[in-house]
Amino acid sequence: MRISNLMVSKTHATIAEFMIPGVSTLKVDKVAEQFIRDNGGVPGFLNYHGFPNTLCISVNNQVVHGIPSDYEMQEGDIVSVDCGVVMNGFHGDSCYTFAIGNISVEKEKLLKITRESLYKGIEQAVVGNRIGDIGYAVQQHAEENGYSVVRELVGHGIGKNLHEKPEVPNYGKRGRGIKLKENIVLAIEPMINMGKKEIRQAKDGWTIFTADNKPSAHFEHTIAVKNNKADILSNFDIIDKAVNKVKN
Repeated sequence: MRISNLMVSKTHATIAEFMIPGVSTLKVDKVAEQFIRDNGGVPGFLNYHGFPNTLCISVNNQVVHGIPSDYEMQEGDIVSVDCGVVMNGFHGDSCYTFAIGNISVEKEKLLKITRESLYKGIEQAVVGNRIGDIGYAVQQHAEENGYSVVRELVGHGIGKNLHEKPEVPNYGKRGRGIKLKENIVLAIEPMINMGKKEIRQAKDGWTIFTADNKPSAHFEHTIAVKNNKADILSNFDIIDKAVNKVKN
């Protein structure tokens, strides 16, 4: 599973140079599909329950499941890119929210806190803890910074299927839910809204928006539960490096 998840991260790193003003989200999608196929992978989201593309690309007030289009990204946008890859029969899944050009201080903080919330959740993904411990950690950090946590969309188990049990909510109570055992693999993915937690679905049947049209951010790692510290199978370092290269 590390192989498929690293391919997801390498795909994010590859599209980083295209995450700039003036590039369409459909162009980004095509670059990702080509890269995945050239490296022996299969796009995990393409045709999944009828989803038409390789990437879910969600801009600003879109929370998740945005369909790539002719929309050209603009300076100041935040764009969540969720990517899935199948290799050797196993799924990889990770999301990264990109800042397009220079973004506002408010959006910068939203990205920072959402990413921190992810790592707070991962810290709890150890043997003997419960699913509720992960959600509680995410929710606590997001809410104490003035943000809200989407309730209807959750993380999940992952392996030979993209979505497996258990569900991993980004909210919850400590000590509740199933007990975590060694080598359970989870996709932990906080979706954090700048405004209220409520969401709405577009007529396309996929794209999820914030109900109040305020921005939303999304970061996701696939991890394996271990004894003292979760093993993170996806990798943000290579994406950060690619992003910094573009910025500098």
